[in-house]
Amino acid sequence: MTAPPTAPSTAAPAAKPGLTHPCARCGAPVPLDVGLCERCNPLGLRDSSSSQVHGIAIAGVIAFVIFLAVVGRVALAGIGPFQAGLVGAATDGNGLAITLSVTNQGSNGGRTTCRVTDPADRTGNTGGYMLSPQIEAGQTVTFTGRVIELGAIVRPLAVECSSP
Repeated sequence: MTAPPTAPSTAAPAAKPGLTHPCARCGAPVPLDVGLCERCNPLGLRDSSSSQVHGIAIAGVIAFVIFLAVVGRVALAGIGPFQAGLVGAATDGNGLAITLSVTNQGSNGGRTTCRVTDPADRTGNTGGYMLSPQIEAGQTVTFTGRVIELGAIVRPLAVECSSP
């Protein structure tokens, strides 16, 4: 038995759906130029323009950056300046064991990064960096660290510690 022949369809081809995105409240598909669907915005009120939405977002980011700057400034106030001196240096494998004495001349405790360089080096070598332990206000701490950037030859060195 064979199936009877079918008549060709006379219905119009389905319309291609336009580009959509989810409704901002319920997630129903809505056209790209609309923010809310009919169910969430039954009165057809105007949506916020994209420049308003982006302006609010940018203002929020700028306000947060300013807030972080103020908090950072308050948190770091009174730390340093730091006065540093080289106590000694000794060969330690392929580097130097450097002992520093650092005084916190500020009103709050903190840590500092000390840069140890060879003042006679004209090659552009930036030297080595050492992080100090916590130094309370008005206190002096002596500590030793290993620096390999200057090689293993003991020579006169310069040290400078920065405030945060």
